[in-house]
Amino acid sequence: MAKPLYWKKAKTHLSKKDKILRKLIVKYKGSLVSRDDAYYSLLKSIVGQQISVAAANSVWKKLEKKANKIKPLKISKLSKRQLSSCGLSRQKIEYIKIITKKFIDKSISVRKLKQLSDEDAIKYLTTIKGVGKWTAEMFLFFNQLRPNIFPVQDIGLLRAISIHYKTKYPPNSSQLNYFRNKWSPYCTVATWYLWRSIDPVPVKY
Repeated sequence: MAKPLYWKKAKTHLSKKDKILRKLIVKYKGSLVSRDDAYYSLLKSIVGQQISVAAANSVWKKLEKKANKIKPLKISKLSKRQLSSCGLSRQKIEYIKIITKKFIDKSISVRKLKQLSDEDAIKYLTTIKGVGKWTAEMFLFFNQLRPNIFPVQDIGLLRAISIHYKTKYPPNSSQLNYFRNKWSPYCTVATWYLWRSIDPVPVKY
């Protein structure tokens, strides 16, 4: 698994900018890592839509067991009934089928994605049915290890900000813009530590 090259530099930068993050950085060890498997990351992001981390992990384990391995050809052989038995909704099953087909026929270009800015990469990914902004951000965050992803639709991030910075839940747009500006160009790293502060198990996609 790959670790971001910028992680150490980001920790130093954020520790100087934010005393609350400095405490979290000291407290929680480890770092973001990538499997470097685009299909795996995108599929796990779909599974994780609008449910808790614990619920998503439960569904994912069932899916891994059913498919034997999370690969496009393996998943393509599972029926809708088999996917449903893993705890997937009808809508998520449809999205998984669409994404799996796109990886099999190679109509998703990971190479092209790497050349795009964060904003353009999100636009590219959200043309795929079932991939909204949050799902696209999770992919850029966990698969491509982009340093400045700030997923403002993420419930865990919003909850952590409210807890540590004593804001109302959810924080309003001006508060979120303040934090985005404060933590740039390492919003990814700030988000990872805030997630860790409310969930002892590091989030992985």
